Amino acid sequence: MIARNITDRILESLVESPVVMLNGARQVGKSTLAKKIASDHHYARYMTLDDAVVLAAARYDAAGFLSGLDGPVVIDEVQRAPELFMAIKAAVDRDRKPGWFLLTGSADVMLLPKVSESLAGRMEIHTLWPFSQGELTGVRENFIDRLWKGPDKGQASPMALGPGVLADRIVEGGYPEVVKRSSQSGRDRWFGSYITTILQRDIRDLANIEGLTELPRLLSLLAARVSSLINYAELSRSSGVPQSTLKRYMALLEAAFLLRAIPPWSGNLSKKLVKSPKLFLTDSGMVSYLMGANSAGLEANRTVFGQVLENFVVMELMKQVAWSEVTPGLYHFRSHGGQEVDVVLERRDGTCVGIEVKASRTVGLSDFKGLRAFAELVGPKFVRGVVIYSGSETVSFADNLQAVPIQALWS
Repeated sequence: MIARNITDRILESLVESPVVMLNGARQVGKSTLAKKIASDHHYARYMTLDDAVVLAAARYDAAGFLSGLDGPVVIDEVQRAPELFMAIKAAVDRDRKPGWFLLTGSADVMLLPKVSESLAGRMEIHTLWPFSQGELTGVRENFIDRLWKGPDKGQASPMALGPGVLADRIVEGGYPEVVKRSSQSGRDRWFGSYITTILQRDIRDLANIEGLTELPRLLSLLAARVSSLINYAELSRSSGVPQSTLKRYMALLEAAFLLRAIPPWSGNLSKKLVKSPKLFLTDSGMVSYLMGANSAGLEANRTVFGQVLENFVVMELMKQVAWSEVTPGLYHFRSHGGQEVDVVLERRDGTCVGIEVKASRTVGLSDFKGLRAFAELVGPKFVRGVVIYSGSETVSFADNLQAVPIQALWS
């Protein structure tokens, strides 16, 4: 079993909070991790609402269902019985002992009606994403923490990735079932079945309506636009879906952890900044599948490669936030003057790190143009700027500007 780097954080929460929620898309390993925790670390009874009998009992009488449980319990796919949340609130209010409930869900519970209100102050939430590159190689990444410690002066550069290796990693993605499969055709079959199941079951359950026939095509349209600003008017024209419906569909896809909209950085400054979020899908393997791109195809089309590479890097950073000591928010930066930074990491004290992603194997001073503009805007709260690229050498262009090979994310 591949170790998950977020495990320690979940165990810390179970020591301190009565309810811990492990959110994430289907098939990312939530059930496996919850069972592992319940058997090896925090002994608890495991129950899943994918079991028809258990689901029927939970929906029929949530309070009675909980009263029949003795000791800590894991409830898997809890979003299938929203009635449980009020019953859990009542049980916790009677006895706030920590570690009582470990819940897992394949829908963002904070977007479900009344859930956020019912368990506010009682529940800690963690998100499990597909495998990170570090998890796949047995490494607990600390790239984000290192960003706030300054340039790695004197540290050897990571070993260069061989030809095509980076494209292979991108196309494979991080879903546990996909990384087991050695052939592209096998991965394609899995992604096809997975997307169909999610759209026909989970999205339908969240929306509580039948149909949603536009969603498969919409998801493919979104994949072709990853790493770009979300333009609802253009998407509406391309998909033939009214903007109001389009926004609802995208909210459903986000609730099912298929996509993420990264907000723009503002810093409460008076400068004119673009306010549109940027679009990312939560797995680069899924992006590649929806684009119909294999490893060789990405290598041949460097424009598409750069687009998907940024999606890949953003999601690796989002995964690492879940266990890093520094827990920054993720943003993007773009001014009306055309200056932009692909990723802005902002800590709660307002200090920021800017990251640019380049598919090229070389970096020049011009690649730092957006980072220098952002540094000037932020002032003393700018910690450093990093250009992540496909080469092999770590090179400083200034005290707080550095080019870093992409493999430094997980090496």
